Amino acid sequence: MVKPKSRLLLLLLVVFSVSTAAVFFVRTALDSCDSRRDEGLLRPAAKESGAERRSPLAFMRSKKVVLVSHELSLSGGPLLLMELAFLLRSVGTQVVWITNQNSIQRDEVTYSLEHKMLDHGVQLLPAKGQEAVDTTVKADLVVLNTAVAGKWLDAVLKEHVPEVLPKILWWIHEMRGHYFKLEFVKHLPFVAGAMIDSHTTAEYWKNRTHERLGIQMPHTFVVHLGNSKELMEVAEDNVARRVLREHVRESLGVRNEDILFAIINSVSRGKGQDLFLHSFYESLQLIKQQKLQVPSMHAVVVGSDMNVQTKFETELRDYVASKGLQDRVHFVNKTLAVAPYLAAIDVLVQNSQARGECFGRITIEAMAFQLPVLGQLLVAPQRSLWMVNSLLHPAGKEGVPLLAKNIVKLATHVEQRLTMGRKGYERVKERFMEHHMADRIAAVLKEVIEKKGPLTFLRLSSVLPSQTPWKQRLPILSRKDLWSHPLICTLD
Repeated sequence: MVKPKSRLLLLLLVVFSVSTAAVFFVRTALDSCDSRRDEGLLRPAAKESGAERRSPLAFMRSKKVVLVSHELSLSGGPLLLMELAFLLRSVGTQVVWITNQNSIQRDEVTYSLEHKMLDHGVQLLPAKGQEAVDTTVKADLVVLNTAVAGKWLDAVLKEHVPEVLPKILWWIHEMRGHYFKLEFVKHLPFVAGAMIDSHTTAEYWKNRTHERLGIQMPHTFVVHLGNSKELMEVAEDNVARRVLREHVRESLGVRNEDILFAIINSVSRGKGQDLFLHSFYESLQLIKQQKLQVPSMHAVVVGSDMNVQTKFETELRDYVASKGLQDRVHFVNKTLAVAPYLAAIDVLVQNSQARGECFGRITIEAMAFQLPVLGQLLVAPQRSLWMVNSLLHPAGKEGVPLLAKNIVKLATHVEQRLTMGRKGYERVKERFMEHHMADRIAAVLKEVIEKKGPLTFLRLSSVLPSQTPWKQRLPILSRKDLWSHPLICTLD
């Protein structure tokens, strides 16, 4: 018999799953490297007692924190920053949110996210104006979210930049080469610290900033993320999962006994939906050639935009039509609700191409639902995590045949799918829950706040004339004697 609480949860989830939201939830970034590398910073979470344990962020009570995001959307960076905002608000922190790039046309998603923050007590400020400057100068901590957010400093703070830099924590998620521009990150060496989602990404930033820009990274903290309590509540409720599975499959025309593969990302060439569909078609051909006995196979692409169909998405649909796959391949509009689709599918495919993906958070969300993952070899931060529940393939066209074989392998080996799923779930419970993330972030914030106080920041104007162009400043900023200056240390 279903308890009243479970009935309410199921009702909310079903309603949520069929809503037509505007943009898809793309989670960013985590890495599972050897836990021994994290000793001293990423402390294991204390075991919870019968009562709710004290939040590790309790020391942030009554402090003022300014969060600066390059945009407000459902992409990974802004969503992670919002999670931090809500964690801080839960312990009584005064949180102010600034969005640097507001879209000209405010849409339903922006409106919804802003009201969600207001409901949590987060204050919203315009990106420009004296109020933004005064609030930032008086804040105890400023978090810049993504490399692109660095442009906000000179554009808004102007002469106040030097006094704010010592209390900035720069949360970086990007890994693509075009983010390594001096106009974005010229102040990076002088902030209190950088927080990056994986060791691989941190090493990449360290090398690239030194080699391409001639500057050094500040003290860098590697922080792995975790699944939200809300998602885990659904993932661990067998009744909710069954109801969602039946509902979503019925809406797609997929039977319960069919095998459903999914790629859940915003539809773009960098996410590899085209190569996934090529692999899916090849897998059907392999099954036919080898005369394998396999339940009917389907693929679902979650993250389309039915209102603005891009050239790339048109190519995807044309390919499906040309191969006669209309009954087997399903396109789902962008949606806020990721849980219903994770409950409905049998295998998640992560096919982001090249270096652009630090770590799609959808991976650990799938692991929470005990799903195996078909992952991409070049997404280096994810390899050690994926080894417990994944089969990997190369990027590009050369990865298509192997991904096709891996699809067939999981389609024909039920026990392997189940075993991989269980191992992934166990790994999530060990290291990637919300309380793990709170512990890790709390350790970083405590170190940054405690160490920024004694620092007396050396104004750049005392070393470099303010009118000196940055391209001319660069050789001076790279000097070893300047980096060793005690007034602008990087907290190493």
